[in-house]
Amino acid sequence: MERKDVSKSVLKRLPVYLSYLRSLPENGTPYISATALANALGMGEVQVRKDLALVSDGGRPKIGYFRESLIEDISQFLGYDNTTDAILVGAGKLGQALLGYGGFEAYGLNILAAFDVNPAPTETQDEKPILPMEELEAFCRTNQILMGIITVPAQYAQQVCDRLIACGIKAIWNFAPIHLDVPDNILVQHENMATSLAVLSMHLQVQIKDKK
Repeated sequence: MERKDVSKSVLKRLPVYLSYLRSLPENGTPYISATALANALGMGEVQVRKDLALVSDGGRPKIGYFRESLIEDISQFLGYDNTTDAILVGAGKLGQALLGYGGFEAYGLNILAAFDVNPAPTETQDEKPILPMEELEAFCRTNQILMGIITVPAQYAQQVCDRLIACGIKAIWNFAPIHLDVPDNILVQHENMATSLAVLSMHLQVQIKDKK
């Protein structure tokens, strides 16, 4: 199916669909409808139907989608079938946790190495090296790295971001709690844990009030 430009909101929903489809038992029904998917995830049926139509033409009236084919269509659309090599800057507890997480492979992400201002010379996590910052530029250019992950403290994040862009990085996954200023051709995805916690806290407050 020809790739189409989609909004960020759609891109955020597609991995949710994919995760649910992959979680279904292999011996279950081989087909799933947009209605069933929407009901399972608590989403609007019209929205789910539109989203799936953007990435797959395999839907059939009264039958739905062949589940395995839909999984493949979404994975291909998101680029999960093409491995993206990345590097990580900031080998603290969060950085090492991400470096050692094997689940990224299912989403086409391969973190080759981490960089830190104070790396332990022999320290590795899951056989992946933690290298000194002095080697960052050479490593990125030699391995043609296009994605960088930032897990440094907020006060150093913009400096690291600028350095990554100078290395040829085109996409940045930012875990530092700060907004990064980048050129228009650079994509930054911010992971703001404070925002997520605020949403959860607000939900709990509503639930508590409803019980009173």
